[in-house]
Amino acid sequence: MKKPLRFGLVGTGFMGKAHAIAMRSVGTIFPEVAAPELDYLVDSNAARAQELADAWGFRRAGDDWQALCNDPDIDVISICTPNHLHKEMALAAAAAGKHTWCEKPLGLGGPEAEDIWRAAEKAGVRTSMGFNYMCNPLIGLAKELLASGEIGDVFNFRGSYLEDYLSDPEAPFSWRCLRSQGGSGALNDLGTHLINMAEYLLGPMQSVYGALATVHTHRIDPASGQPREVENEDIAQVLLRFERGPVGTMEISRVGTGKKCGLEFEIHGSKGSLMFDQERMNEIRLFRTGEPAVESGYRTILAGPQHPDYARFCPAPGHGLGINDLKIIEARNFLHSIATDTPVYCDFANGWRVQAIVDAVERSHRDQQWVDVTQGKH
Repeated sequence: MKKPLRFGLVGTGFMGKAHAIAMRSVGTIFPEVAAPELDYLVDSNAARAQELADAWGFRRAGDDWQALCNDPDIDVISICTPNHLHKEMALAAAAAGKHTWCEKPLGLGGPEAEDIWRAAEKAGVRTSMGFNYMCNPLIGLAKELLASGEIGDVFNFRGSYLEDYLSDPEAPFSWRCLRSQGGSGALNDLGTHLINMAEYLLGPMQSVYGALATVHTHRIDPASGQPREVENEDIAQVLLRFERGPVGTMEISRVGTGKKCGLEFEIHGSKGSLMFDQERMNEIRLFRTGEPAVESGYRTILAGPQHPDYARFCPAPGHGLGINDLKIIEARNFLHSIATDTPVYCDFANGWRVQAIVDAVERSHRDQQWVDVTQGKH
């Protein structure tokens, strides 16, 4: 029997915990994938690292991420740290020959993301990006319906990702408000998910036209008690064209009052439409033309065991999956990629592509013109 992969994790926040849950659960849900060993947990605070290693089932703990990267016993490294730390850690992991799972964004901008992707390619390691929403069985269904021509020739995409975590003007200043640590604002934090999903469903974008706005220009720094300038955008609005023909819009906001995880899309075609809302992640709405007028309208399709991967969690339709279940599917995909030495869809190449589009939106806003994005493809 092949030796289980040994898994190291750096970062113990929300997504770090999600990665730990996924790695602990993946062998139970998908027994055909060899479950990894939770070996080494790293946090900047050594005491916290040890406390969480004990709670999450890791064998070892420490506060030195470089030691983790250079440890010969570690096969896979998961990066769940603030954005500005991704590059140094991912490059070190590649140099050490470690397969790497990184939360988005891959880097602070396209050039940085490209450096990371190319380093991993040169090292011959497998990579995965944390675009967990892509693992929803209903997103796979949406792609199948589009590919089969269920809604005919697609001509319009309308997507949004709205959250309200910074809608309160009294919310404190954090690293997310700094260009040097967060990069772009709403675009990097939320828009990367929407950009990746749009291209997964409809293929590569051709060009974008962006407009950015910062609603709350200053926030109080908890350390000093003084106001600090917010250096990136709260809202991004984007016009776009796809290479295959459709046009569309994207709206991204971290000040979308009342929205908690408002990742949504609406796709219109000559024979019907599709609608999805992540806050109702276990249903998708389908409209078909040509039905009797008295019955015309959207119908709701509930997630169930007939949709791939759902049955591994639950045998009954309508009971639903959650975000941590999507993370388990993401972990399965990555471990399968390593075992078969084949790329997973959302790898570092995808991470670079998304960051190239983020850069194009920012450049479009600055120059007030359409920007071609056909060059940012691998």
